[in-house]
Amino acid sequence: MAMPHSIEDEAIATEAVDAGTLIAENAALRDRLLRALADAENTRRRAERFAEDARKYGITEFARELLIVIDNLHRTIEAAKGQGSPTTEPTSLIEGVEATSRIMMQTLERFGVRRIAALGERFDPNIHEAIMEVDEPSQPPGIVIRVEEDGYTINERLLRPARVLVSKRGTTSSAHNEETAPTFADYSAKHRG
Repeated sequence: MAMPHSIEDEAIATEAVDAGTLIAENAALRDRLLRALADAENTRRRAERFAEDARKYGITEFARELLIVIDNLHRTIEAAKGQGSPTTEPTSLIEGVEATSRIMMQTLERFGVRRIAALGERFDPNIHEAIMEVDEPSQPPGIVIRVEEDGYTINERLLRPARVLVSKRGTTSSAHNEETAPTFADYSAKHRG
């Protein structure tokens, strides 16, 4: 590391009696100082952005793993409700599982995890993953008609896409409507490799 003031610097300064040389040297040093300050400011901003991203998205992998648990809780509730006549014990069990599911979702929501509302929405490849197209005459093409697995975002960033079934064909009048948005099939054909 160089000393802030050395004998060589004094010798150069003594020889440089020309005012123009001193002004040019001063301008060069000022330029180096301004560049160093700008670099330090950029480094500080990057560090702040990194810290903010770590705060917002640091639990992403953990949240993904918890989504599997939430999915299983929902499947348990659906399976229990799908059985015949409930007795007192299964009803209490269902209520307990529902309460556990609610508490987990509330906890995840405090950390920015939100469920994507997909049912009845237009297919969006940015947040939906179409697993099948289904002929559905009552719906226009490209509408989500069933959600197989809920999708989630974490602080407006996609955590997991919603796995959905999409309508393929609508009624005759909507099939000929040229203003309809592109369907899953249109998107798939356009983006095939």
